[in-house]
Amino acid sequence: MSLKPSIPKGTRDFLPLETIKRNYIFETIRDVFNLFGYQPIETPAMENLTTLMGKYGEEGDKLLFRILNSGDYLSGVSDELLAERNIATLSSRICEKGLRYDLTVPFARFVVQHRNDITFPFKRYQIQPVWRADRPQKGRYREFFQCDADVIGSDSLLNEVELIQIIDLVFTKLGLKVEIQVNNRKILAGIAQVLGIGDKLIPFTVVIDKLDKIGIEGVLEELKSLGIDSEALKMILSVLKMKGETTAMLGSLKQIVSTSVEGLKGIEELETIFTHLKNLDLNSEVIVGPSLARGLNYYTGAIIEVKAAGMKIGSVCGGGRYDDLTGIFGLPGISGVGISFGAERIYDVLDELNLFPDNLAGSAKIMFVNFGGKSIEESIKYSDELRKNGVASILYPDETRLKKQFAYADSLNIPYVAIIGDEEIEKKVINIRNMKTGEQATFKNINLFLQNPV
Repeated sequence: MSLKPSIPKGTRDFLPLETIKRNYIFETIRDVFNLFGYQPIETPAMENLTTLMGKYGEEGDKLLFRILNSGDYLSGVSDELLAERNIATLSSRICEKGLRYDLTVPFARFVVQHRNDITFPFKRYQIQPVWRADRPQKGRYREFFQCDADVIGSDSLLNEVELIQIIDLVFTKLGLKVEIQVNNRKILAGIAQVLGIGDKLIPFTVVIDKLDKIGIEGVLEELKSLGIDSEALKMILSVLKMKGETTAMLGSLKQIVSTSVEGLKGIEELETIFTHLKNLDLNSEVIVGPSLARGLNYYTGAIIEVKAAGMKIGSVCGGGRYDDLTGIFGLPGISGVGISFGAERIYDVLDELNLFPDNLAGSAKIMFVNFGGKSIEESIKYSDELRKNGVASILYPDETRLKKQFAYADSLNIPYVAIIGDEEIEKKVINIRNMKTGEQATFKNINLFLQNPV
């Protein structure tokens, strides 16, 4: 007995209607990116591992999908090394490439490699798949699309403000109510300095970033395992639980980091961002998120995370400022800031809340019934005319029972069916049925239908 075919865990096939819905998300995001003057680029699915390794922290490196070298990938690997079974060392010898983990690090590589071909500040967007060897679960996949927008070559906080505007407009167009949280890595660095754990900033932020996954008690336990004392844990707990109005929260945070120059700089940057946001008519709520950490090591300033209101699915968009990501590729001092929309999670939320427009169903708008003979000639002629007017139309390919043809149109959610039988040909008319209402009308020519559909 042959085995039923399958796909790798954490990946998905998409049926036509699912693909149409996903394209709706991509097109909505792309339209907003274009509206703000961002330019499209693409990068390869695979990068050299030297490009990817060390950019996402120890946890991120573990989630990289590595690609075996071509040919005899074990050539040059000794029997002793194989016997040691040291996966990290062995992997570095037999794998030179990997699938991209995100779009930001490849973008930094792109900027350095093409710095003579682009003009700074460079505003780019990119909509492509990425891969992570993560544990699959609801809203978390091993292959998924990211929709990124970045500005690189500018220190201005107006870029952060613009990206928040983009987030707000995208989710407004999608009809999804969201909460936008904003924090600053400098504030987290300031808290770490005040607590005397500045040397543990990276593991500190990595643990804080797990808050939604393991809860406050889990975070405190992991922080305790880092050697952070009880007094420091009390202050961290107060920050994690902090809520309230923006000005008041920033005032409280300013008191906590009052002895840290870096922490105060982070407060100042947030104050500037929120001052500009006050002058905008946004549909989304934008709040200070003092517990927001975003565990990626390359963030250095403002960090942003977006959650769908009333949904426990994690963030649907996130991003932040990175001051020297290009420095690791030999071009120091180029600051950038960007955001990334998680298309898969957005899809799941829109689908669960039934927020996709009804008119997305089906690609064809009208189907011509196949009666054979002259009916085919007339239907081909009218289909061609409709397509020239931008109306997607199809002719059922086989001459078969009318019931079967109508069922086919119904299964594809085609809204109209055109009937051109012997009687219609003799009278030189077209009968068109509205599949949703069941109403049927007769037209002398197809243009009359275009002007006034059933």
